[in-house]
Amino acid sequence: MDARSPDLTPEAAGWRADAPATKSLAEVNATVAIPAGGRWWRRLLAFVGPGYLVSVGYMDPGNWATDLAGGSRFGYTLLSVILLSNLMAILLQSLSARLGIVTDRDLAQACRATYSPAVNFLLWLACEAAIIACDLAEVIGTAIALKLLFGIPLIGGALIAALDAFLLLLLMNRGFRFLEAFVMALLAVIAVCFAIQVAAAAPPVAEILRGFAPKTEIVTNPEMLYLAIGIIGATVMPHNLYLHSSIVQTRAYERNEAGRREAIKWATTDSTIALMLALFINAAILVVAAATFYKSGHSDVAEIGQAFELLSPLLGLGIASTLFAVALLASGLNSTVTATLAGQIVMEGFLDLRLPSWARRLLTRGIAIIPVIIVTAIYGERGTADLLVFSQVVLSMQLPFAVIPLVRFVSDRRKMGKFAIPTSVAAIAWIVAGVIVVLNVKLLADALFG
Repeated sequence: MDARSPDLTPEAAGWRADAPATKSLAEVNATVAIPAGGRWWRRLLAFVGPGYLVSVGYMDPGNWATDLAGGSRFGYTLLSVILLSNLMAILLQSLSARLGIVTDRDLAQACRATYSPAVNFLLWLACEAAIIACDLAEVIGTAIALKLLFGIPLIGGALIAALDAFLLLLLMNRGFRFLEAFVMALLAVIAVCFAIQVAAAAPPVAEILRGFAPKTEIVTNPEMLYLAIGIIGATVMPHNLYLHSSIVQTRAYERNEAGRREAIKWATTDSTIALMLALFINAAILVVAAATFYKSGHSDVAEIGQAFELLSPLLGLGIASTLFAVALLASGLNSTVTATLAGQIVMEGFLDLRLPSWARRLLTRGIAIIPVIIVTAIYGERGTADLLVFSQVVLSMQLPFAVIPLVRFVSDRRKMGKFAIPTSVAAIAWIVAGVIVVLNVKLLADALFG
């Protein structure tokens, strides 16, 4: 069965008749083999990978800025926000995977096949703004890491970070599994670096557990709310919803009801496990900041460079600062690679461009990276933390434009047939979307009217 012919009931079409029939990431679509039989874990391993590519966006340098600021200013209080946003992410990414597997469309293609050209163009602009904001965090984070480790000036580091488009080309040419292995290896580096730092910080377990309990002051304190929304924006990232709905289709599962049902099960398992790793890393960044900076009275530490300078002396571990910078570099490399891939998916899905893969990646990267280089050149060493936190708030502002169409699509029986989510799950998903919208409206009101 052709990958553009979902094995659903006729009334499940629900798409515009003039919707393009291009496969998402056509060069790698259905290229990863799935074993026909054998033990369950072999089939799970065949699906392992896309969830880890998605999880990269949940621990990128933008998260570092918001987590460092939250931990140093408010101790462990915002751990509850990290937990909440991670639970939101697990739900939304599972819905994104379901959409891609059932419809053989990524989220951008689904929007194009549903909305008018004018609406699609506005959605593309909103998503492109989110990707630029994401790139701002990732490129600045990578540039800071290169400066801390090798003394390379920020603008030089930003230009080096822009070369990730060529790194993605190299990895994709060697097969999608090779790209996944590269990303997972860097994730392991980040996890090990922070495990060592958490062990050195020896935070009190009781305080950490209390931090995971929600508190009303998070909403009533404008400064805390700003950081909380930044954490949500840094965790639940709009472009990840587009990315996940595409890359789950790299698996060569049977394009029929049974094959899709099994693919949904394993893809959801993969992303849930991967996002639990992201929860550990995000929580670890905040815990290290709280146990090190907040505890010692350094409540103004928000700059990544400040954290680098203070970590080793305060922890009494000479290698702590180096581990911090190595993890930041690994995070930046991973994030820029996956954001470049997401940029390609978004541009192809919304605009249906017909270009060679290398040209598409350079074009999407150029659109995103040029503003980042300009901003980095203007700001230089000053205000990088404010820029990083602001970029995450911008991401949060774009979330409704991705979340609302996603929930609408997967709830629609015409589009999803028997794979449409149950009413109870749809209700939870709409509540999540509502929470995101309400928090953003409150943030805007506070910003405009004080």
